[in-house]
Amino acid sequence: MPLQPVILSGGSGTRLWPLSREAYPKQFLPLTSEHTMLQETVRRLDGLDTEHPRQALGLLDPLVVCNEDHRFLVAEQLRLIERRSAGIILEPNGRNTAPALTLAALAATRSDLDPILLVMPADHSIRHEPAFRAAVADAGVIARAGAVVTFGIVPSKPETGYGYIRQGSAYETEGLTGHAYVLSGFVEKPTAKLAQDYLESGDYLWNSGIFVLRASLWLDLIERFRPDIAQAAASAFAGVSVDGDFLRLDPDLFSACPSDSIDYAVMEHLAGDADGLPSAVVVPLD
Repeated sequence: MPLQPVILSGGSGTRLWPLSREAYPKQFLPLTSEHTMLQETVRRLDGLDTEHPRQALGLLDPLVVCNEDHRFLVAEQLRLIERRSAGIILEPNGRNTAPALTLAALAATRSDLDPILLVMPADHSIRHEPAFRAAVADAGVIARAGAVVTFGIVPSKPETGYGYIRQGSAYETEGLTGHAYVLSGFVEKPTAKLAQDYLESGDYLWNSGIFVLRASLWLDLIERFRPDIAQAAASAFAGVSVDGDFLRLDPDLFSACPSDSIDYAVMEHLAGDADGLPSAVVVPLD
């Protein structure tokens, strides 16, 4: 069961304006190294299978979901680091992460494959890449067993600007090299007092927005919890046209797709002991 990286490269360029702007959002800037954040997202998986041969999944070329206006930026930045894509899915307009992941899952299953998806925003800075790859390898083992995995960042301070994940009891399955926990719940951005309490308890992690799960499982879950998103995305993708690496959607049909995040649309339904639903698991990551 191969590992299909999915890079979510949306963004309107507002958070680091004027350095980052609508036509050139931060993921296309070299903010933390000589490479751009998009390029670093692709590069940090290098060595995954060789470093973790017992858990090797077979690493596929990445799928990238981006705004149609950024298509040449994405293609050129991949070319500059001599990387191929499995496809660059062009959104006519932004509809948040749940529709974007649905499009990627549809693309990933076009050839009767059912890969494990590693879903990553394009604008993360991860300094200790070997630890990240080890966490990905463990998450792949858990996802292969039928669970949905997210990563929680071990907090270093009482940060009020992030959402938090509450970890529950230890999750155990054969083949893990690190720790994993049942995902007990999500918490919105807290007050300073609550953030300090979370830090002191040791039971809370920052919500990373990185997910690992089988493509078919995501399609089943989005159909169950947000059938409106599932059907609108499927309708827009059904008429997809392929132009080289670019996958173009029907703009009118995709514009009708509701907007929602992966957390709100699906993950919050899985937290805790949800009867009859797949396990939700969190892997801690520094």
